[in-house]
Amino acid sequence: MSGAARLSSVDLFAGAGGLTLGLQRTGFDTLLANDNWRPAVDTLRHNFGEAAVEAACVRELTGACVLARAGGVTPSLVAGGPPCQGFTSAGARRADDLRNTLVGEFARLVAEVRPRWFLFENVEGMLTAADGDFVIDLLDGVLDGGYSVRLRKVNVANYGAAQLRKRVIAIGTLGADPGFPDPSHRAYGAPGALTGSTASLPPAPTVADALAGLGEPARCADRANVQGHVAASVSESDARRFGLLEPGQTMRDLPEELQHHSYARRANRRVSDGMPSERRGGAPAGIRRLLADEPSKAITSAASREFVHPTQDRCLTLRECARLQGFPDGFEFSGSRSDQAILIGNAIPPPFAELLGGWIADRVRSGLLCADESPRLHEFHVTNGSGSSPALSRVTERVNARYQIGAVPLWR
Repeated sequence: MSGAARLSSVDLFAGAGGLTLGLQRTGFDTLLANDNWRPAVDTLRHNFGEAAVEAACVRELTGACVLARAGGVTPSLVAGGPPCQGFTSAGARRADDLRNTLVGEFARLVAEVRPRWFLFENVEGMLTAADGDFVIDLLDGVLDGGYSVRLRKVNVANYGAAQLRKRVIAIGTLGADPGFPDPSHRAYGAPGALTGSTASLPPAPTVADALAGLGEPARCADRANVQGHVAASVSESDARRFGLLEPGQTMRDLPEELQHHSYARRANRRVSDGMPSERRGGAPAGIRRLLADEPSKAITSAASREFVHPTQDRCLTLRECARLQGFPDGFEFSGSRSDQAILIGNAIPPPFAELLGGWIADRVRSGLLCADESPRLHEFHVTNGSGSSPALSRVTERVNARYQIGAVPLWR
């Protein structure tokens, strides 16, 4: 593809459109943004227009259908992050969850559409779920489709987002080593955030940076000057909890009589389900007061109920959660308050998507990838520490045995 060629993308499992937005900021035209959940489809149509949005189950899509829907244009990039509920570490693990098979559907569509590049994003839990079967589903599918691949677990704070959020990223291209973008920021405060190797980089944006200029929240939605910047009412017991929490403290730092009734039950579940407690990190954090001068902890659909503002005795508003994800204030979310919380929490942070998209765009425009190698897995880097959990070690051994990093796979 020549440097003057049009940059175009197809976004599968688009959700709220964080990936779509980030890619558009780097020059990609959205040929198709697909999702099958009505609040997501409505959000995409509201923010990106009707023309590029396809409401359909990915299992019903074929490569020919995607290409036809994209006007017969083969996109430069197919990107997406299949739903993570089946294997996220934030909830119950169900290896037989039907949504898990969508990883294989993503790989199938990449192979059928045959863009020059693909970009895959998911939660770290996919690495060890079902003993690594979902990693194999992805890699078998794209390697069979002719792609060379690099896969890493990264922290989005190292790539310009204002939160500590670990994600699995796979990047692939046809006929050459795809490479992988270097971190743009240094970040501290959570496992998986790079430190020493990023010492010369600027610090990741903080909570204070992300929330600057937003102003005081409204008390009711019809008085909010920005969608979702509405403070939830605070009960007397929560007011006591919030008043005692220092920056960085969580539910476990409160007197026992002020801990939520469900806290002990949740803590017990976390350490009695067969997973060693040292890998669970003990009891869940419950509510937590964020630190203003650090990136936020990972924004989830529960963040507006569990994350307390750094300096005010209230939980975050939905718009503050969206700010910490990197969405602009003019980006609006559809559905109920619960739907909006899910859309925001599940989204790929747009600044993170923008950095990845810009890195791929530079390579598409430059035309420097002119090798003609056989498909192979060039990298499988899934821990920044000196060790890994037994489960992750087993998956790493399985991947290394199956693909032999850097070699042409011989599993067929």
